[in-house]
Amino acid sequence: MPSTTAHLGTSEKAPQQKNGFQLWIRKNKTGLLFILPAAVIFVLFLWLPILKGFFYSFYHIDFVKGNTFVGFDNYKTALDDPILGKAIRNTLYYMGLCLVIGFAVPIVFAVIISELRRFQGFVRVSAYLPNVIPVVVLYSVWRWIYDPVGPINATLSQTGHDQISFMTDSAWSMISLVFMETWQQFGSAMLIYLAALLSIPKDWYEAAQIDGAGVWRRVWHIMLPSIRGLIGLMLILQLIGTSQAYQSQLAMLDGGPNFTTTTYALLIVKYATTQLNMGVASALGVLMFLVLGVLAIIQYKLNGRGGN
Repeated sequence: MPSTTAHLGTSEKAPQQKNGFQLWIRKNKTGLLFILPAAVIFVLFLWLPILKGFFYSFYHIDFVKGNTFVGFDNYKTALDDPILGKAIRNTLYYMGLCLVIGFAVPIVFAVIISELRRFQGFVRVSAYLPNVIPVVVLYSVWRWIYDPVGPINATLSQTGHDQISFMTDSAWSMISLVFMETWQQFGSAMLIYLAALLSIPKDWYEAAQIDGAGVWRRVWHIMLPSIRGLIGLMLILQLIGTSQAYQSQLAMLDGGPNFTTTTYALLIVKYATTQLNMGVASALGVLMFLVLGVLAIIQYKLNGRGGN
């Protein structure tokens, strides 16, 4: 009898769960139809390539003769590459430069603009304009700026100083790229910080002014503490973004001089497009995916903490 009763209870629960799911589908049908196109694009162009990347990392890819299973040979080839260690060091160096040179720039601009009483809209648009410049134009302009006969070196020569080989000197090549990208990209982060600063209740500022607090005290005791969670979130996002950088390194210097701007992501691109070795490129991509997955989990936790 007990077993019969348990069986009946299980059989009754299954239709109830099925009916509940159908009811949920019926109730949210309109919303599901709205998100269906985005979900299809998300699966086709994000998750499907990720899954194929895992699959390809265990195969020698030949689109003519067919794929051949090679196990972990692609991972062994990737880890034995003498350039891999240099690419990892270059990536970490690039990430560190972006933090030192560029991370505080949008915060500073957001604070300055939030304190403006006039022309705030004009300054906000002007600061964001470099972000909309096409990269072809951007790279051409900065090649001219960094050129031996460009404005910087021309000024140095006229003032009796030695010229700087921005593109060919290993000590300056990565720094030059970071300055260029900081100038172009700080505007988008600045708008995010500015929106957070403008959402701070005005009563806090009025109370601080009554207490005699100046600008610096408002910045240190009101503004920065209020956006502390956002700063942490943007830090993780920047680390994720800069760890995947390769576009400017490829377009401006092609990884040179002497591999000093060859990042981890650029090494993947080289394997895939120059050597046509999709298997090793996929193996490197899987290793990067695992590392970025850890950063994504940290970002998710920070985002949840900020929401709370």
